[in-house]
Amino acid sequence: MTAPHPAPRAAAAAAPAPTAPSSAAAPAPTAPSPASAYAARPWVRLLSPAQRAPLDAPPTLLHAFRTAARRAPGRTALAYFDGRVDYAAADALSDSLAGHLAARGIGRGDRVAVALQNTPHFVLAVLAAWKAGAVVVPVNPMYKEAEARHVLRDSGAAALVCADRAWAAELRAAAAGTAVTTVLTARDRDFQSRDDARVFGPHPDAPDAPPAPAPAVADLARTARRGLPAPPDPGLTAADPALISYTSGTSGTPKGAVNPHGALTHNARRQVVGHPLPEGAAYFALAPLFHITGMVCELGASLVNAGTLVLAHRFHPAVVLDAFLEHRPAYTIGPATAFTALAAHPAATRDHFASFRVVSSGGAPVPPALVERLRARFGIRLRNGYGLTESTAAVASVPVHLDAPVDPASGTLSVGLPGADTAVRILDGSGAEVPVGEIGEIAVRGPQLAHGYWGRPEETAEAFPGGELRTGDVGFTDADGWLYVVDRKKDMINASGFKVWPREVEDVLHTHPAVREAAVVGVPDAYRGETVKAYVSLLPGAAADPAELSAYCRARMAAYKYPRDVEVLPVLPKTTSGKILRRELRDRGRKQP
Repeated sequence: MTAPHPAPRAAAAAAPAPTAPSSAAAPAPTAPSPASAYAARPWVRLLSPAQRAPLDAPPTLLHAFRTAARRAPGRTALAYFDGRVDYAAADALSDSLAGHLAARGIGRGDRVAVALQNTPHFVLAVLAAWKAGAVVVPVNPMYKEAEARHVLRDSGAAALVCADRAWAAELRAAAAGTAVTTVLTARDRDFQSRDDARVFGPHPDAPDAPPAPAPAVADLARTARRGLPAPPDPGLTAADPALISYTSGTSGTPKGAVNPHGALTHNARRQVVGHPLPEGAAYFALAPLFHITGMVCELGASLVNAGTLVLAHRFHPAVVLDAFLEHRPAYTIGPATAFTALAAHPAATRDHFASFRVVSSGGAPVPPALVERLRARFGIRLRNGYGLTESTAAVASVPVHLDAPVDPASGTLSVGLPGADTAVRILDGSGAEVPVGEIGEIAVRGPQLAHGYWGRPEETAEAFPGGELRTGDVGFTDADGWLYVVDRKKDMINASGFKVWPREVEDVLHTHPAVREAAVVGVPDAYRGETVKAYVSLLPGAAADPAELSAYCRARMAAYKYPRDVEVLPVLPKTTSGKILRRELRDRGRKQP
């Protein structure tokens, strides 16, 4: 049992939650004034000397890959179950794919959509697209037809790389009527021989041969092994777009953030500097590579450090634990939900995690209770972090020589310290800075920011006024510069005029010994306007009824905050990057009587 949480700090000016910025009314943003407490960047003194030093990042991840291939051609670049692809082979295979794309008219500035799980095909396709001068559009392979069609149409992708079974099902229909003219399909079982049914499922029957589609379709592995010459070097620079990364869509239609090559290499290099691992270390891809966290913190960092990227297709707790023992990785990053699932697996032991030197979490909030559970059971320190698609992953992280503090007023775990070249401010609804320690919208400026949203100048102007990212996240900093994220602005619950931040209620629920996951939303209430509803899933073998969980929170929170209604579900709905879909739960709550 934990002590009751103290009352949380007040929001800026005790006013309503910050309103969404408007392109018409947005203040003219400037860098912090010399007198600003945020301009002093107090967090810099807490960083290691290496983190404070000027950053030497390559112009693109393609430059980093080519440097690694020259320096260590025989080193394993990709490990996939029992399969291995060394740097020299990865270079030759991606050359041939780039040659194929170029022969199909794909060149500088064209978009190549890649809809794959964590397999070698993903990495080879990304390298090939960049070698052809194209922009990569990562696509969630779990998207259904309409979702995938939106991304293909919005990005104007000319080529699509996807699994053969996906092309035979959803993606053929999704690509119809779009600009896609070239398709490369991948078999999940390529580049390894284990054929693990836990991951791949049963062998699919060969799809019926439909009428020849408009796009030209080729098998990725066979094309990669044809030995085609790569096209001439496109001369990509740090300023050129590397990705159009679509937001996860947890709160609306996905938008494509244009991430430049320099933003990828900046944050990838920051990962390597901040997590000093020996060159050639093994990085386990726990986060999906199609998500910005996996793209930068796993693939990008591995390339910058000439490391080995360990792939296991998709997240399956038992398969991941097997891979930890087999490959003995030194680093991984994933959402809190993945670590919750691993901690709950009955086969998990300390030995599974013994090789890790750094274990990080990104993409979703980390409850302090989970950090303590992992430390006590497995001896690992889960290091929190904060970033967005629009910031090309990391804005802040917890240095390896420090532990993240917990805010004594709210019980919120800090997401870390910003980088030495990142500026963070906390703003009120008018765009003015609030005093240190008060809650407001988090604003970020730095070399890792996206150039804006693809084809959406008005939304770019609103979200990036003056080149500063208005994140839509609400948080605060302390006097030492530690950053705390409270919640999304749009997730704030207004119960009888009182503000309730879901994260605070969720953190209390996570301390209950039976709770595995928790998500809190506001639902309509005839008396209060909105009331607090919690959805939870329980640990294997645990039991707790809704009334018990509601009473548990009531004993630890102000009366207007605790959830009057608790619903226990087998699992909570999530994106494939591990974010809990509060929007889906909110819709569920509004439909119920």
